[in-house]
Amino acid sequence: MSSSHALKIRLAPWALLSVSAAWGMAFVVMKDAIERQSVNNFLFTRFSLAVIVMVALKPQVLMKLDRDLIIRAGSAGIFLGLGYIFQTLGLARTGAAITGFVTGLYVVFTPLLAYFFLKERLTKLIWACVFIATIGLGLLSIRGFSVGIGEMLVLASAFFFAAHIIALGKWSSGRDIYAMTVVQLAVCALLSGLASIPEGYSAPPDSGVWAVVVFTAVICTAVAFVVQTWSQAHMTTTKVAVILTMEVVFAALFAIIFGGERLTLQATLGGLMVLTAMFMIVLKEE
Repeated sequence: MSSSHALKIRLAPWALLSVSAAWGMAFVVMKDAIERQSVNNFLFTRFSLAVIVMVALKPQVLMKLDRDLIIRAGSAGIFLGLGYIFQTLGLARTGAAITGFVTGLYVVFTPLLAYFFLKERLTKLIWACVFIATIGLGLLSIRGFSVGIGEMLVLASAFFFAAHIIALGKWSSGRDIYAMTVVQLAVCALLSGLASIPEGYSAPPDSGVWAVVVFTAVICTAVAFVVQTWSQAHMTTTKVAVILTMEVVFAALFAIIFGGERLTLQATLGGLMVLTAMFMIVLKEE
């Protein structure tokens, strides 16, 4: 093994961990931004800017767009777009830490959808993880005799993110990943743009919201994708899944440190149960 390759292997986990940290921070900074700009307007601006940045970084990607890729990536992009829309709508109605925990349930939903649509076998361990995650979700979202609407919206987003993973697993083979990502983000922009029509589009109202748009579009979307792609070339998929799951931990940590959030004992226990289920899922096999 060359010294250069060895260095890349050492750096890859830390690079991917920085992606997880950026995604965790996004929950906190977006919370304030979407209180000053509508959810759909914010998402439309974010994804439009992300597409522009990705095409600017690699303009030759436009030459790889063909009918087959656009259809497959566009279909996957619908799931991704709905995931982001429901997630952000939920974030506007609940805390950033809880949003992070519930979003992470996509790791649990994924094998369930794989069972129903790809006929992959479900083990007893997976069923145990589903049970633990369900109890954890209940602790996170049930308040007295009512269920928080914000948590349910985020739960819907976790389902769509899982569906997106399944769609990519089925359709990404043999196709250019970068080009597929550009198409998917373009579909996300289109969906949020269509959702903005009833209220009309308005640009970010101030420099603070613009800063969040740029951070989430450039760092959390365009750059994060490039870093993730590079990192995955030097790591096993299991290690990648574990490190990306740390997004949930960072979301909770940043929400407490920078967002001034306080987690109740019930929410903390629920979050730990969800986190446990997620790690058990991604560590189940190498």
